[in-house]
Amino acid sequence: QVHLEESGGGSVQAGGSLRLSCVGSGYPPGDYRMGWFREVPGKEREGVAVISSDRRTRYADSVNGRFTIFLDIAKNTLSLQMNSLKPEDTAKYYCAYNSGTWLALRPPTIFGHWGQGTQVTVSS
Repeated sequence: QVHLEESGGGSVQAGGSLRLSCVGSGYPPGDYRMGWFREVPGKEREGVAVISSDRRTRYADSVNGRFTIFLDIAKNTLSLQMNSLKPEDTAKYYCAYNSGTWLALRPPTIFGHWGQGTQVTVSS
């Protein structure tokens, strides 16, 4: 059974940086994709960045150039380096996994496994 656990969230001032990590376990054999999504109350869960096990990536326009997604296959760890943070980046961030390498940021339902989320708060 796939299990995902995020860490690294917190509070930071605008312009600062945070690094999120997600340690996974229980993956079935084969290629896969993983991603970071974020959600604020009252809004739809938004795709931030996705990566495939063959290292292809896609980013949301709102974070492109500021966020970088990393995948350490040997350590089963997905990371998100977030730089130049803005108050509008405030959200709960979720790690996601699914088999297959087709990449897309929406809809969130293309990922079948999710972590519990970690809160990121950016103050102005």
